[in-house]
Amino acid sequence: MSNAASIVAVVLVSLASLAVGAFGLRLSRTMSDFYVASRGVSPVLNASAISGEYLSAASFLGVAGLVLARGVDMLWLPVGWTAGYLLLLVFVAAPLRRSGAYTLPDFAQLRLESDLARRASSLLVVAIGLLYLIPQFQGAGLTLRTLTGAPSWVGQLAVAVVVSLNVLPGGMRSVTLVQAFHYWLKLLALLTPLSFLLGAFGRRSGGPDVGAVLVSDWVEPLRGDHALYLTYSLVLATFFGTMGLPHVVVRFYTNRDGRAARRATLAVLVLLSGFYLLPVAYGVIGRYVAVDLVAAGRADSVVLELPSRLFDGPLAEGLTALLAAGAFAAFLSTSTGLVVSVAGVVSQDLVRWGAGRRPGHRDGHRDGHRHGHRQGIRTFRRSTVVVVAVSLALTVASAGVPVAHAVELTFAVAASTFGPMLLLGIWWRGLTARGAIAGLVVGGGLSMGAVVSTTFGIATGGWFGVVMTQPAAVSVPLAFATMVLVSIATRGSTPEHVARTMVRLHAPEHIDLNRGSFHPERWDRPAAAAEGTVDATQHTAYAGTDATARRAPSTARRD
Repeated sequence: MSNAASIVAVVLVSLASLAVGAFGLRLSRTMSDFYVASRGVSPVLNASAISGEYLSAASFLGVAGLVLARGVDMLWLPVGWTAGYLLLLVFVAAPLRRSGAYTLPDFAQLRLESDLARRASSLLVVAIGLLYLIPQFQGAGLTLRTLTGAPSWVGQLAVAVVVSLNVLPGGMRSVTLVQAFHYWLKLLALLTPLSFLLGAFGRRSGGPDVGAVLVSDWVEPLRGDHALYLTYSLVLATFFGTMGLPHVVVRFYTNRDGRAARRATLAVLVLLSGFYLLPVAYGVIGRYVAVDLVAAGRADSVVLELPSRLFDGPLAEGLTALLAAGAFAAFLSTSTGLVVSVAGVVSQDLVRWGAGRRPGHRDGHRDGHRHGHRQGIRTFRRSTVVVVAVSLALTVASAGVPVAHAVELTFAVAASTFGPMLLLGIWWRGLTARGAIAGLVVGGGLSMGAVVSTTFGIATGGWFGVVMTQPAAVSVPLAFATMVLVSIATRGSTPEHVARTMVRLHAPEHIDLNRGSFHPERWDRPAAAAEGTVDATQHTAYAGTDATARRAPSTARRD
């Protein structure tokens, strides 16, 4: 079969993504545009963008492959990935938006009033983002290898280049439009071929080719060793991991207010529920006509290979090309969101471009303000290039890890770290900085140990090996318990302004209250204060300010 149509489809998706991103560039003028699209994204557009970003290589290719290979137990993946947004809707979405933060380290600084907690959160954001980028690049290499026979690095490099070209010009403003476009493209790319496949499959006679997979293992749940533990661990990882993914959380900061954040989350639940029916159907059809892919170790490619199993000629080529376009869009959309979130944290917390800068003192207030913006954008772009390059290198080092399992491990790390910190930080005023840091170390250490063990093939046996395969059932409860117990033991170090912070998180925006001084978007705080337009204690700079300035109470501002 000729692969020309698939190659053309991949090129067209890349060009269309760049064109949409270029349109977003026209709208990106400030640092707020680059990081949170000026907090002006409508709920419908944001829901499409969140869904486009969230539906990654694991969703488009991995779910079908796992259903094909392992059967009914793998239905927990789409269920858990969708249900994670239900927890976000109920517990996190509105308070997180009201916090006014840009990133998870911002939230840690606001809630815990600790520089150490912020730095620990920054390192975890980078680690989780890189871990999630690896399967996106892996999936791109798998797709182009399946379609053209080219080496895997070709697809990985292609995604890296297109992602960089999307992110570098316009940041979050461009990425939002691109990701919304990608969601509807992915939905169309799966839905259209499926309608043809179901028609052909319905006319097919005979039962499934059992091949290397036993029917009983495929259709009956909780079969095999330690199946109950592995299932509960997967449920915990997917339910709590969603709220801890930095590229998911950062999208809530782009909503206009807490009410808009809830509406966007509800729309995401609808969009994801409809989408996840499709890859499951591909896995079931593949069980009947392409079970040989399991023995060959190519289960992840079942979505791309099904059209050629049921059709011939131009129809098979056209359907495969459409699926290739959707798969490439999946890699691009998730990768762009991850790169934006990780590069933002690298440029603001790890590089700390603004440390000690008072732009108004050297260049004049307004010129210094513009210089600060230009410097911040340049550092963001440099960080983008570094993040993409490091991700490519890590992808090569972890080539043997299946796409979907790599994502499972990333969810386990997020569920064991930021999940407990967000839930306890939002709903329990007793959480202290020491408690949160201890929980991040315990949960993150155990889950990251599992990632290293799996990535580099460190052989382990018995229950320890099972926990290393799926650590969330152990690491998530331990993280919660550690945060609670250490916070109780250090209750004397409760953040000074925790009462005001809790009001900020939970009081609706229309209520006239003192919500504190945390405004990370006010890059011009020193210059503005020098001009006398605002109170110097009223704003908190995003980077390069000391802890006292970040915690300074506000009496002048009323939101």
